[in-house]
Amino acid sequence: MSWGRAWTIARRDLSSGFRGLRLLLVCLFLGVGALAAIGSLTSAIQTELDSQGQAILGGDLEIELWQRLLSEEETQFLEQYGELSAGYRLQAMATTEDVAVPVELKAVAPNYPLYGELLIEGAGASAAPEGNEAFLAPGAAERLGVATGDSFTVGSEQLVVAGIIEEEPDRLSEGFALGQTIIVAQDFPAAAGLTLPGALYETKTRLAFDGNYDAEEVEEALFEAFPGVPFDTRTADRASPGAERFVSRMGEFLTLVGLAALVIAGIGIGGGVNSYLEARRNSIATLKILGATSRDISRIYALEVGAAALVGSLAGLVAGVLVTPLLANALGALLPVNTSLTLDWWALARAMLFGLLVAMVFAAPPLARAKTFPAMALMRARVSPLARQWKAAALPVGIGLAGIAILAIAFSAQPLLSAGFLVGAALILGLLALLGIAIRKGAAKAPRARNPIVRAAIANLHRPGAATGSLVTALGFGLAAFVLLAGVQSSLDGNIQRSVPERAPDYFVLDIPKDGIEEFNTIIDGVSEDAVIEAVPTLRGFIVSYGPADNPTVVAELEELPEGAWGLSGERGLTYSSTLPEGNAVVEGEWWEPDHTGENLVSIDADLAEAAGIEVGHVITVSVLGVERTARVASIRRIDWESLGFNNVYIFSPNTLEDTPHNLAATVDLPEGTQAGGLLRQLVQAFPAASVIEVGPILTEARTILDQVSIAILAAASVAVLAGIAVLLGAIAAARAARIYDTVILRVLGASRNQLLALQFAEFGLLAAVLAGVALALGTGIAWLIVVQLFEFDWLPDWTEILAVLGGGLLLVFAFALGASLPLLRARPAQTLRSL
Repeated sequence: MSWGRAWTIARRDLSSGFRGLRLLLVCLFLGVGALAAIGSLTSAIQTELDSQGQAILGGDLEIELWQRLLSEEETQFLEQYGELSAGYRLQAMATTEDVAVPVELKAVAPNYPLYGELLIEGAGASAAPEGNEAFLAPGAAERLGVATGDSFTVGSEQLVVAGIIEEEPDRLSEGFALGQTIIVAQDFPAAAGLTLPGALYETKTRLAFDGNYDAEEVEEALFEAFPGVPFDTRTADRASPGAERFVSRMGEFLTLVGLAALVIAGIGIGGGVNSYLEARRNSIATLKILGATSRDISRIYALEVGAAALVGSLAGLVAGVLVTPLLANALGALLPVNTSLTLDWWALARAMLFGLLVAMVFAAPPLARAKTFPAMALMRARVSPLARQWKAAALPVGIGLAGIAILAIAFSAQPLLSAGFLVGAALILGLLALLGIAIRKGAAKAPRARNPIVRAAIANLHRPGAATGSLVTALGFGLAAFVLLAGVQSSLDGNIQRSVPERAPDYFVLDIPKDGIEEFNTIIDGVSEDAVIEAVPTLRGFIVSYGPADNPTVVAELEELPEGAWGLSGERGLTYSSTLPEGNAVVEGEWWEPDHTGENLVSIDADLAEAAGIEVGHVITVSVLGVERTARVASIRRIDWESLGFNNVYIFSPNTLEDTPHNLAATVDLPEGTQAGGLLRQLVQAFPAASVIEVGPILTEARTILDQVSIAILAAASVAVLAGIAVLLGAIAAARAARIYDTVILRVLGASRNQLLALQFAEFGLLAAVLAGVALALGTGIAWLIVVQLFEFDWLPDWTEILAVLGGGLLLVFAFALGASLPLLRARPAQTLRSL
């Protein structure tokens, strides 16, 4: 039979509108649609990040330093490549007569911005502010209660609101801010006394090339010209590494969720195709009697299934493309993304290929089984079910699995993660398949129950043609998806509601003068004598060398740092202390005496020590404000990084650093219910150069971000849950044809409707009882991996919520079973027997 003749027969068979293949359509629609939307959205964001890299960064190359601008020699070196624009970034306090507000002060040069446009509400594009002018972010203006033309104070100087910022071109590259932005002129921080020796501030110098230079080559030339200087550099193609990392990881995670939905859907595809072919058993047998070969049968029904798979996948692609602008609109405030209709042909093709390959893998076995059996075997399949035929399906299944592996791994940003997912999915499928076999064998060997309903229910689990295997897989995946969703959601809620607020102080205060700590304590005591204050010295410095005293390793000479030794790169926060801080535990060596006056000593983090190979007795040389100090490693500490206090990788003995210019930082924890309305103003009046960070608004923002992540996970996982529900319906529907025969025979033998209904509930109840425990273990295990390993949060599930969701899933299963049983009860014995 030619392909044309096969298509003619297939087209006539499909004239009823894919009846019988609708489960395949729904499953592919969900899976392919999810992958198309995820791929298109991720691509749209990445395209914007790439195309707007210069504007996002504010230059072709950015150089960051702590507590100083570029030197004259460094400036001259960079000016040979183009135009420079330098500025400051620091935390500060903005005050009016009524309020004091923590802000992020951004001091910029007159030529700011080098790329992009600074837009001011009502005025359009604007140059940098001059003199005592300031541009305020809407949130800063709202909290201060000021408008254009009003005045406020930062440090020791007064500023005038020159406009409200509508768009800050380099906002995304600035990273997470501890306050709303205020843009001022470059010389303002120095005039306001905010850059005195010891003050904590950062400088950013942007370079716009005046020729066709390679940013990475210029970056490398800078490090070679000034070895040992702790430049922190970024180029336009990595303008916002945090955003790119977030987009990449979330895209990978959502892609895996989409694949999970397709894997679950694949089970439904297999069941749907099997049910479809079972309904056409007589047609297949008739075609064979009339002379059709096995190859003819294969062509006809492969065309039918392929057409349905193509239609379902195309519908999913259309839905994915249409939903992308809605998702982009929701993310528009967080990430640079084009909210118009976005078409990424590779993402769409990849989603389409995934769908078709999954359809081929799961549809091949039932197709192979239908084509290889002789006509008489097909005719009596009702009473003598067809045996499994895997050999004929081995080639298409192998090709499909290889294609899925190549698409998932070779084109993934994290191939190990994708490979691990595929292996995990295969193991879960294998586990559920083995469980189905075990249930059938266990039911066959179980003692005969005295109750006839229970006895018949157990027999239904192992009799020839029983759908136990497909039901176990469908129920296992479906219930596990419910548990997984509840575990991730409740654990994220636990991190948001319980972990963070309990550990956080009320205020962080930066840049307190060393000689002002007593006045600071007096102000806090005036608000509450029970307040808990922790003050520590704060310095910035970079590691020059480390290792044995007779052969130290020079950091600048390393081609790359040891893996995990991030504490050796750039400028780090430093402090000194006479006592071991709370939340730290010495695991090797000893802490120095409180009145230590001997050699310089240092204590370092255990993880850094392990990564860099640093041991007790080694020496570390650190540069602070251009002066090098060498200290011997006296101890190694384990740090509780979740304590939300001052956690420093390096803590020196006081005699090492106390003579260097520096200020103090402090945390303030007030008793619950304390009225501290005027505290910020008192602190700003006493210490104009200090900045006070309110933890409450930061936690609110962090909670909002985590809520958004939680919603994204909920939305993504709901696709997998919907696929699981579709598979459940399909598995129950697929078994309905065989059950009609059983129901009719039982009714002829005298069974009542109530007995038949009880039989259905008993069978599904036995399966659900076994699978509830499996789903609980499987779902919570995967949820733990997602929460702890992928998102690196604490595992804080709400078991009551998880069990309630599992119970709801079981009720849903029984509801579906009841819905599938009603048509069986309405079947007329005489009519049904005539159709057999």
